[in-house]
Amino acid sequence: MLKQIREDIHSVFQRDPAARNWFEVLTSYPGLHALLMHRCNHWLWKLGLKWLARWLSTWARWLTGIEIHPGARIGRRFFIDHGMGVVIGETAEIGDDVTLYHGVTLGGTSWNKGKRHPTLENGVIVGAGAKILGPFIVGAGAKIGSNAVVTKAVPAGATVVGIPGRIILRQEDAPLQQEIDPLKRAAAEKRFGFDAYGMSAEMPDPVAKSIRGLLDHMHAVDERMQQMCHALHRLDHNFREEDLPELRDEDFADDLCARSLEEIGLKRSKKSTDPSS
Repeated sequence: MLKQIREDIHSVFQRDPAARNWFEVLTSYPGLHALLMHRCNHWLWKLGLKWLARWLSTWARWLTGIEIHPGARIGRRFFIDHGMGVVIGETAEIGDDVTLYHGVTLGGTSWNKGKRHPTLENGVIVGAGAKILGPFIVGAGAKIGSNAVVTKAVPAGATVVGIPGRIILRQEDAPLQQEIDPLKRAAAEKRFGFDAYGMSAEMPDPVAKSIRGLLDHMHAVDERMQQMCHALHRLDHNFREEDLPELRDEDFADDLCARSLEEIGLKRSKKSTDPSS
């Protein structure tokens, strides 16, 4: 038990650069407080003292802002960063070296008895505000981006973002975090979009990527049509060229669409003012 507590405290130093000494960690980290109280409550739960375990877990939630059901099974070196608003359900299972940021929910999607909550395997990282809902497995080394809503199984080593959660990076593209250099891992996360605290504007959302591709294709077709019109005008001066109708940014709520349309508008204006055209 004491060895496990030492591991829990040491995991704070490994994953939070703001931690300065053991006394500060023991007295000022609600995530650690919630975890230590849960370990005691889970021991009572297994002994059959379920009411006492639930009552103490309610006090733990009141003191830390973190709700962990005493029936949840949590592995070694578990770390909750900041912690406020974290909810972990009764049948949730968490492996070793897992990290949760604030606002994470490990919840269920039904009122049926039995397994209702997710299983997080070793080395999983879940970003702030993410919701993992249902009795499925999040594979070892997976990363769940902030504010993602995940309702189906996640393969090992994958990175998931968005609502609903979509896989943007698989294990064959990015090795497990324990196997790669921290600097290379940070560069890969920056490139592929995992963000523990907030959804970045340039995150490679598959839907946004598809829209960008369609807009690029539209722009290419637009340029080809203009070239054809110029050729027809040179062949027959009676041929009348007409400007294509402008696309209005307000018709597109997505910021990515608006930026792409703005780029197309700029390209059109440059094309129309080019004396060589």
